[in-house]
Amino acid sequence: MRSSNPVFSRVGSFSRDPRYAGFGTAGGYGAAGGHGAAGTGPAAGYGGYGAAGPATSAEQLDELYRRPAAGPQATGRMTIDDVVASTALTLLTVVAAGAVAWFALPTASFGIAGAAALAALVVGLVISFRRSVNPALVLLYAGLEGFFLGALTKVFNTLWPGIAVQAVLGTAAVFAGMLIAYRTGRIKVTERYARIGLAIALGFVLLLAVNLVAALFGASLGLDSGPLGIVVGLVGIGLGAFFLSLDFAAVEQAIRGGAPRRESWRAAFGLTLSLVWIYLELLRLIAILRGDD
Repeated sequence: MRSSNPVFSRVGSFSRDPRYAGFGTAGGYGAAGGHGAAGTGPAAGYGGYGAAGPATSAEQLDELYRRPAAGPQATGRMTIDDVVASTALTLLTVVAAGAVAWFALPTASFGIAGAAALAALVVGLVISFRRSVNPALVLLYAGLEGFFLGALTKVFNTLWPGIAVQAVLGTAAVFAGMLIAYRTGRIKVTERYARIGLAIALGFVLLLAVNLVAALFGASLGLDSGPLGIVVGLVGIGLGAFFLSLDFAAVEQAIRGGAPRRESWRAAFGLTLSLVWIYLELLRLIAILRGDD
């Protein structure tokens, strides 16, 4: 299934590019490292030639089959370890930049925080629409996003002490719950599941945009307080969990399809986006629930 995640569905990213699975274009290599028929199809044997190449003797085939399979180190293909390492480094950058903002900025640094958020948005869009992923850009995005989150969290934590820890623990709990549910098969990412979820997400984003415009003109739709605000916050967290499920499916699909190791940074970017979404929605929900503190 082609990924419905907007980050992973770019051409040359986690879509099932046949070249990742070994079905290269003319002159490319086959699934097992050999040339395909006339240089365009999968190989008949490991390192051997396809139908259009010279015949292979029984002794040669026996020798080829005795060779060890090419692992990720030899093929340069992405593994789950690559995804974990890239994601860990990206999240570490978010935390480090957040700590800098927390300790270096005064509480009401809305201008600097807003500038960091805008810059992170621009870098994130560049990453999403680039054909190839750039690790430096992913880490730059993580730094900018972390700086924004650190400044914003400091403001919230001043108003509601302890909210930062609550939001972090809540985000970790959502991530762990979704990972367990996905790995145990309780959540299956199908085309219908993705379409419905993305439709709800689009409506949610449009609703938030309308609320923002209304707030600029001194009006309010009531999305930031009361029962309606709580419902909107829960829906937002649910959508963040939905995005995580798309991320997990996209990563699994990419590994199965033999995506290049460099694509682990695209996976890290997508997972970071989803976790940031969940964290922000938790901050907002907890603030509403603790509004009378």
